[in-house]
Amino acid sequence: MRKIITLILMIFLCISTANAATVTGGVEKNGVVDTNRIIDSATNFPVPDAKVALPKQNYTTYTDSNGAFALNTDIKDNTIMSIEKDGYKPFSLTLNSNSTNHPLVIGIEKTNGNDMQISTDLIHLGDNNFSDTSANADEFKTDSSGPAITKHFKMASDALSRANYLVIGSIVGIDTMLARSMGQNRIKSAYSSPPEIYFNGNKIAEIKLNGDGQRVKIPRNLIRPNQMNEITIRTGKNLTQHAYVDYDDIELMNLSITSD
Repeated sequence: MRKIITLILMIFLCISTANAATVTGGVEKNGVVDTNRIIDSATNFPVPDAKVALPKQNYTTYTDSNGAFALNTDIKDNTIMSIEKDGYKPFSLTLNSNSTNHPLVIGIEKTNGNDMQISTDLIHLGDNNFSDTSANADEFKTDSSGPAITKHFKMASDALSRANYLVIGSIVGIDTMLARSMGQNRIKSAYSSPPEIYFNGNKIAEIKLNGDGQRVKIPRNLIRPNQMNEITIRTGKNLTQHAYVDYDDIELMNLSITSD
C-alpha cells in the first residue's frame, strides 16, 4: 500500500482535504494546523531557520522558531518548492494552484553519514525550444545548460556494503507518451523519449513521469569505492521531429545520493 501511495505522489500532488496535508518521505498524512510548517519527520518537532524557496518566483523565506513559514506569492501553475536546512536532506515538492488552499506540514529527514548532496541548484536541460503546452513550460526559469549534465563525486570506501540510490528531489517538463497519457502536458501530436540516467558511463534508468522524490538504485558493480564517480542525466528527444534534433526541455532540482 505504501508503494502505491508513494507512486501517486511522485506523479502529482493534489491537496483537496479540508485539513492540512503533511508530506514526509513521499507519504501524505492529514493534520489540523493554521499555518505552513516544517517539522522533523522523526520527532515531529518544528525545524526553525529552514530555507524555503520558489525559484520560479525568485521567492525565498525562512521558517520561524515554530517551523512556520508563509508563501506570500501567487502560485498558478506547477512550481518547485525547495527546502534546505543544515543537517537535513534537501527536500523539494512540486506545488500547484490547489496546494495553498490549506496549510502544508512538511516533514524533512536528518542526514546520516552516508548521505551525499550532489546539487541543490535548479537545472534546466534541453535547447530552450519548447511549446507553451509542454509539461510545466511555464515553470522554466533558467536558460538551458545543454541536453545533459554530469556531476562528479567521491564515494566512501564502504559504499559496496549498502544499497545506494540517486534521489531527484523534483523534475518537471517531461513530455513522454506516458506523461501525456497521465495528463501532465497538453501536447496533442508530439511526445519525447524519456530522460536517461548514466552512472560511470552506464545507463541505469529512464524517467518517464514528472514528480518528486524519485529514487534510482545504483548497481553495486558500477560503484568505484573511495574514488571519483559520475552521474550524467540526459534529457529526451522529440520523437516526432525528424528534420532536426529537438531536445525535450526539462528542469530538475536537488540531486543527492542516499543509502539503506
